[in-house]
Amino acid sequence: MDEDVIVSAEWVDVHRGDPGVVVVDVRDAWEYDGIGHVPGAVNVPFDTFRGGGEEGMLPPEDEWAALLGEHGIGADTTIVAYDDTHGVFAARFLVTALLYGHDDLHLLDGDYSAWMQGHETSTATPDVEAVEYAVTRPAESPLVTIDEVAAATEAEDTIVVDTREPEEYAEGHIPGAVNLDWKEVVDEETRGLKARADVEGIFAGKGITPETHVVLYCNTARRISHTFVVLRWLGYPDVSFYEGSLTEWKDAGRPLEAGADSDG
Repeated sequence: MDEDVIVSAEWVDVHRGDPGVVVVDVRDAWEYDGIGHVPGAVNVPFDTFRGGGEEGMLPPEDEWAALLGEHGIGADTTIVAYDDTHGVFAARFLVTALLYGHDDLHLLDGDYSAWMQGHETSTATPDVEAVEYAVTRPAESPLVTIDEVAAATEAEDTIVVDTREPEEYAEGHIPGAVNLDWKEVVDEETRGLKARADVEGIFAGKGITPETHVVLYCNTARRISHTFVVLRWLGYPDVSFYEGSLTEWKDAGRPLEAGADSDG
């Protein structure tokens, strides 16, 4: 996942029929069927890959492999994902794929509501030939442990980022963490991201720079995932995230800090 991870609707329109490209709609089936979808897109609803077991919010590896294979996605497939919620659910699909070793990943800038404004839609379900999908986990993972997060709060070259809403952050957060609500980088009018320079400025205003090791956390995996994808799009080279909850943090005997972010 690199700086071309986020692609325009025009890019998707050009490439959606290419061999080896699969567009994935992660909305519920009733939305995909009833409201319509990007022509040729397959439907992989969020709940079908929403985990919550031994590995944070990841689905079991064998279930993930079967899910992708039945939708015609192989290990070398170019995946483009979208939803109708500014990309936050689609980002989780892509980060799950990344954690299980898939690399050719893209997020539609915007969502289905934005797509509908100027592009063709369909209610036809594409014919898909199932394939075998083999998970090959990467040698390095952006996932970090609770102990690594605790160490990050003390490291001079690291910043811990809470991607929850300001009200949640104010109630209690990991000490030293800054707050950046994932929606701050979204343009409500276009439903996609704000201009790159504006997004860079938002992160920089929080002290989040490409020179720092960024550690993300939240209470929902999708919000972490969206911010993670945006940071990779901006070219940040060292981004990690913690998928444990603040309940787990407290149960481990670690303190929380209350109060609003002075930069928020």
